[in-house]
Amino acid sequence: MLIASRNRLARLQYGPNGFRVLSPGDHVLCAVTGVPIGLDELRYWSVARQEAYATAAISVQAALDSGKA
Repeated sequence: MLIASRNRLARLQYGPNGFRVLSPGDHVLCAVTGVPIGLDELRYWSVARQEAYATAAISVQAALDSGKA
């Protein structure tokens, strides 16, 4: 039996070389912009902050901003 996970927010654990699905879904939300990111398109995240980012530029900006706090 397959569990439908379309249009459902996934919960992930981010690691240095990939991520592990904790709750099935087809997307996560960018931690900065809130836009949905399909799991097949997810390339940028922070292991330390356990956050996903939509683009490389957003990822870099989040890292710079976290250094200021």
